[in-house]
Amino acid sequence: MDVVVAAEDLQVGAKIEDRDVKLVHFPIEALPPHCYRLMSQVVGRGVVLPISQGDFVLPSKLAGENAGFGLPSLIPPGMRAVSVRVNEVVSVAGFVVSGTRVDVLLTGNPAGGTEQQTSTVLENVAVIASGQKLERTAGGDPQTTPVITLLVSPDDAQKLTLASTQGRIQLALRNPLDTQQHEMGSVNTGALYRGSAAAPPPVAPKVRAAKHNTAVQAPAAPSVYSVEVIEGDKKETQKF
Repeated sequence: MDVVVAAEDLQVGAKIEDRDVKLVHFPIEALPPHCYRLMSQVVGRGVVLPISQGDFVLPSKLAGENAGFGLPSLIPPGMRAVSVRVNEVVSVAGFVVSGTRVDVLLTGNPAGGTEQQTSTVLENVAVIASGQKLERTAGGDPQTTPVITLLVSPDDAQKLTLASTQGRIQLALRNPLDTQQHEMGSVNTGALYRGSAAAPPPVAPKVRAAKHNTAVQAPAAPSVYSVEVIEGDKKETQKF
């Protein structure tokens, strides 16, 4: 059976042209499910997952029909793509590229506050583009770009837009396997300098003296005992 395969490597966001695909004959038992049999079924559609030369072109690797190509085709329904301006430091030396995940940190002065503080605004956000590129460089190396595009919910899109006007944005690159959310409080300047304020010396706990029972001492026994003996009208004192 003739099925559609990639004639060359197809990158994410690319629009499939006639020259990008071809028909190749395979035994039916060697075919994965949902293969395309006609080139007209894939031409003009956007690529959402990389397709290597010779790979089968499958529905899971293409944007929906009439969904377009490029960045819009990568945005699932109900999500938004928001771009933030970055530099080499903010973009973690260029390692924040398409396919990575980041936390978004904001450093600024809260309303009415005089001390700067840093808060984690968003966690585990997907990066879908860096600059106008949806992939790394041709050699697979990171690239430094002035804009990073993040995939967020509509609520998070508002937070990210507001954060970008309130202070400095910093991206924290995270392991894609680490999806745990952390409830973290804000950190202010005072928390960085442990010795900035002299703490009062610790007060030694008062030790209460134990009460001692004062025993009443019996008077010393006399060295000589006197006994008075009375017999009738006679009275006699004997000493021992």
